[in-house]
Amino acid sequence: MLRVTLASLHLLALSLGMLAVVLRGSALREPPTQESMRRAFRLDSIWGIAAALWLFTGLWRLLGHTEKPTSYYFDNHWFLVKMGLFVLIVLLEIRPMLTLIRWRKAIRGGAAPASLVSPSAGKRIAIIGHVQATLAMLMIFAAVAMARGYG
Repeated sequence: MLRVTLASLHLLALSLGMLAVVLRGSALREPPTQESMRRAFRLDSIWGIAAALWLFTGLWRLLGHTEKPTSYYFDNHWFLVKMGLFVLIVLLEIRPMLTLIRWRKAIRGGAAPASLVSPSAGKRIAIIGHVQATLAMLMIFAAVAMARGYG
């Protein structure tokens, strides 16, 4: 049952995280108001929690010997592709994460959202979210190939 639970949580975190990252971008494409920023920050938090759960369950499955031996994964080309895509997703998140942290602090300090968030900055974060979601979909294809014995 542990294998089923971990795999389910892993996939749930992936789905929830990708939905949140895309919806975060949608909120940031709106005119910056208290409400749109509150929604963007909430979705950003959901994305962060989902990403942590995604990473935690993935590491548990990899290192906890709940599925296959660790050597199976590291010798599998599709697993390495999957991890490369994951690293890209994380690297792409650095700039949006730092930007949103800065905006959260400024808004908590009383700054008006319209004075902080330019349409181009919101659009850039939205585009990054769509790229991240696309990379996650490619990870799914790599995971399926790996699970079917390829690589």
